[in-house]
Amino acid sequence: MAERLKAHGLLGELAAEFAGTLILILFGVGVVAQVAAAGIGDHDSIAWAWGLGVTLGVYVAARVSGAHLNPAVTVALAVFKGFSWRKVLPYSLAQTAGAFVAALIVRFNYAEVLAKVDPGFTIKTQGVFSTLPGNGTLPIHTWGAFRDQIIGTAILLFLILAITDLRNSSPAANLAPFVVGLLVVAIGMAWGTNAGYAINPARDFGPRLASFLTGYETAFHDQYGALYFWVPIVAPVIGGLIGAGLYQVVVSRFLPPLEEPEPVQAPAKAAAYEAV
Repeated sequence: MAERLKAHGLLGELAAEFAGTLILILFGVGVVAQVAAAGIGDHDSIAWAWGLGVTLGVYVAARVSGAHLNPAVTVALAVFKGFSWRKVLPYSLAQTAGAFVAALIVRFNYAEVLAKVDPGFTIKTQGVFSTLPGNGTLPIHTWGAFRDQIIGTAILLFLILAITDLRNSSPAANLAPFVVGLLVVAIGMAWGTNAGYAINPARDFGPRLASFLTGYETAFHDQYGALYFWVPIVAPVIGGLIGAGLYQVVVSRFLPPLEEPEPVQAPAKAAAYEAV
């Protein structure tokens, strides 16, 4: 396995991060467009589609890149799990590029519906592509959203480390993406009010940029006119570090080390052959 991963090189890892994040955003932004512009579905369908998007994106990228799909995850793994710092920026750019391209696809596909419901491409449908404080309607401002994103991403990283820690009661490797997807569903259902649970700088900035380039002139601002795009970039990175750090302090250091696998004994016939 190690030799296979090494053979892909950084380019292969970046391609996997791009593809995995693209899949994530196709489902995530796509479902919000469907609900907001066409009125098909509701909050629960949004939460489930985002979670399934994460699951499917992880299945796409996991064997090649580890399927971070989120700069907050990448930074936290570099700080606490030995992930190479030289890969942090390339991974983050690949993730953002995947999110950007996916958002352009959604924007293109739902162009007629968005134009019908919001001809001026205003704050009314801006939330299809990027998050807003209070989801654009509730009395939440910049710092309330900033706090919310720290907490939400801390929960995300704390539990990602718990789910993927082989020394803990981790699910089988092929089920881990599904459980991580359920985690995102749970965060969406419990922590989506104040800031739309971006919890991922690439997920927010890539689609935000795509919407700005395709007619949403207020894309970098919130409904109050304040410059907002930086909140779902900075706060998730801080929250991810807090969550990963807490896992290391309160759980990881108390877990037993992994047991070394017992050496495989050579079959008797092979041993006899070697002796000849």
